[in-house]
Amino acid sequence: MNGVINLLKPPGMTSSDVVVWLKKRLHTAKVGHIGTLDPGVTGVLPICVGKATRIAEYLSQQGKFYRAEITFGITTDTQDSYGKVLKTTQPYIKKDDILKTIPCFTGLVQQLPPMYSAVRHKGKHLYEYARQGVEIERVSRTINISFIKLLHWLDGEYPQAVLDIECSKGTYIRTLCHDLGESLGCGAFMSYLLRLRSGPFGIQESWTLEEIEQFSEKDDTSFLIPIKHCLALPKVCLLSNRARAFCNGLPTRADEVVGPLGNDGISVQVFENEILLGIGIWRENSLYPHKVLR
Repeated sequence: MNGVINLLKPPGMTSSDVVVWLKKRLHTAKVGHIGTLDPGVTGVLPICVGKATRIAEYLSQQGKFYRAEITFGITTDTQDSYGKVLKTTQPYIKKDDILKTIPCFTGLVQQLPPMYSAVRHKGKHLYEYARQGVEIERVSRTINISFIKLLHWLDGEYPQAVLDIECSKGTYIRTLCHDLGESLGCGAFMSYLLRLRSGPFGIQESWTLEEIEQFSEKDDTSFLIPIKHCLALPKVCLLSNRARAFCNGLPTRADEVVGPLGNDGISVQVFENEILLGIGIWRENSLYPHKVLR
């Protein structure tokens, strides 16, 4: 059983809870999630099964697409609706105010990881320190927010906005919501979040846990996406003698590789005919095995 599950994570479960559930239902130990969704967040959570766990690093680098609801005038310690309210402010803001502010948060921007996050410090997650009331000095990270689109605005005592956001790996949407509120001078928290896409995996093609359970009861694995359909890497082919060499850990000269050549450090998918052998890496005009899947 090898491949990727485009899973629709329900609210209330951690990403690790989902992995434990799948290990029991699929009767396999090799299961891992790509990217983490907070317990209260729902949406696309790609799951690697079997040999696909070895290519998770290539899938996790791809961009994400979210739909987020922001509530202005309230600040929480977790930057979402599950935290403790730290302060409330009467927000005197309108739709035009957020439309003017959004462009300041697009492109390459600096973002400070929240204390309630899985970022590690001295072997512990930041959220473990946060629960003990300990504040750790953190370093801002460069993230890329491709675009932010305002879908809906609701006036009221605590105005709300619904945004579509496309961003790079490592972006904290609740921190973005918090920072938008701080920029507008009234504070804000993320009141709802849905992940619509993670890399090539979209919510329209995702499977619920109930659907996967029904499939597994029939020994039907059609919910698994083959590894070769998940990678966004250049493809090269090897003839049978060099395919055997690749699987045995040996390099192949560039003139024996069919497909686009790459500079040193470029990774490629390596095939024999239509069979994915693994991931290779170009080095000194030769193709070296990096991840052998056969």
